[in-house]
Amino acid sequence: MKFLLPLALAALVAIAPVQAQEPSVSAAVAEAQDAAAQLRAAVAKLADALTADDQVVALTEVIRGYEQGLAALREGLRQASAREAELRARFESQRVQLASVLGAMTALQQSPETTMLLHPAGALANARFGMVLADVTPGLRSEAERLQDDLREIATVRDLQAGAAQMLGAGLASVQEARRLLASAVTDRSSLPVRFADAPAELQKLRDAAQSLDEFAAGVAKVQMDVGPPLEDFEGARGSLPLPVVGTILRLYDQPDAAGVERPGWVIATPPAALVTTPWPATIRYRGPLLDYGNVMIVEPARGYLLVFAGMSQVFGEVGDVLGAGDPLGLMGGSEASAQEFGAQFVTDAAIGGSAGQTESLYLELRKGQETLDPADWFMLNRVVEPEQD
Repeated sequence: MKFLLPLALAALVAIAPVQAQEPSVSAAVAEAQDAAAQLRAAVAKLADALTADDQVVALTEVIRGYEQGLAALREGLRQASAREAELRARFESQRVQLASVLGAMTALQQSPETTMLLHPAGALANARFGMVLADVTPGLRSEAERLQDDLREIATVRDLQAGAAQMLGAGLASVQEARRLLASAVTDRSSLPVRFADAPAELQKLRDAAQSLDEFAAGVAKVQMDVGPPLEDFEGARGSLPLPVVGTILRLYDQPDAAGVERPGWVIATPPAALVTTPWPATIRYRGPLLDYGNVMIVEPARGYLLVFAGMSQVFGEVGDVLGAGDPLGLMGGSEASAQEFGAQFVTDAAIGGSAGQTESLYLELRKGQETLDPADWFMLNRVVEPEQD
């Protein structure tokens, strides 16, 4: 026993600095649990959307709520996984010290007090030993309780991951149905105002002659159409526009890719079938395929300004339609895994972080006249859509 206590004391001294710097234990888990609740609430709104007067608006809210909840859950699971890895790494680095603490606690619990107070050096040593023991015992107990809390948190993270995978698999069919219904509802919608009947022949000629997206967009900017006065103060919204899709920014303005190609816009990685919405009231100037860019949508939020979106699998609306802020522009391509695999794969991708699981790419460009503008000056970055960390 006289050798056991110094060993335990040394273990406590070695561990104490780590314990003093320990962050909030449950923050990451609580955030992921809140995100899961947000997801369930979004899916539950699908039934109400089917009876709404404007199904386009209602279904858009369901899908966007689901995707935002999914992004929040992704971030929560990433943080929870990082927290689990941190606890496991700390446990491994302190395995010897923790073993000493647990051994000391076991010995203290099993040894009768009368035996523990005996010391071969006599009564004075007994008294000193009792004082040391009184000081050490609470520390040993506290350290053991901290270890138990860490192990419980690891178990909670694992339970959260398993529950999230099951819940996501169950809700997948609902959001897929919402996307299908949205495409149908947009086609049937007849309440949108129209600024002009159709694109002039000049626009079609531009498309046929265009050699690049930049050339086509510059040509569209030159075509004069009666789009009327600006609906709202678009320039006043600079720095506050919401992102049109949930995802991760892969390339910023003029940032070269792996091949050294620079683009005057953003490349955003998105999950399969992600919903793209307009960030500001705007008139559709062009929608349809263009070269190898997939479907392209060009909208005019104010006179002289164009927002260009490229890479969608489906596009909604017709040329001349006036869209409200948050109205759907289209859906990205790709498809999720089957319900049995979707949740488990999502949890795995969330732990990896970055753009894992975000297989589609949306290109976003903002133009004023013949010039391109840096979207970073106009759009808000947040945890839902943010640049990927190198």
